[in-house]
Amino acid sequence: MRDNLSNCQAVHLGNVAVSGTTPAASAYVDLQGFGACTIMVVANTVTDAGTASGFTVTLQESADTTAAGAGAVAASDTVDGATTVTVTSDSAGDTNAGGMGYVGGGRYVGITVTGTTGSDADLSIIALLGKPTKAATTFIGTSVART
Repeated sequence: MRDNLSNCQAVHLGNVAVSGTTPAASAYVDLQGFGACTIMVVANTVTDAGTASGFTVTLQESADTTAAGAGAVAASDTVDGATTVTVTSDSAGDTNAGGMGYVGGGRYVGITVTGTTGSDADLSIIALLGKPTKAATTFIGTSVART
């Protein structure tokens, strides 16, 4: 068994409130110095997933920290082509709703979430960085605000 604590970094990108159809965004994670990134979506509370199609978390990338610079990630830049996580159940609270593996070339990665009519939820977004160019790493990292 090998220790992975010194070879990865966890970064909390914030709690994101899902409220109806109003889009919401997380902070970014800076990928500089790392060769792997997994974004985890934790559904803290799901009061209402919304209509039958629920709400969708979409992976975004950017070359800078501006909100305007963010764009949707191409399926070819993810593991298994997964660019979204969708929650359709009102009972999905207190669960790991899903994850997305990023393999693209963007410097910054974050998410946006868009609900449907009636959506009401609180999500935690966590980035797990791996394959550091220089180990040992600090386990807890810092997010970067979208400007």
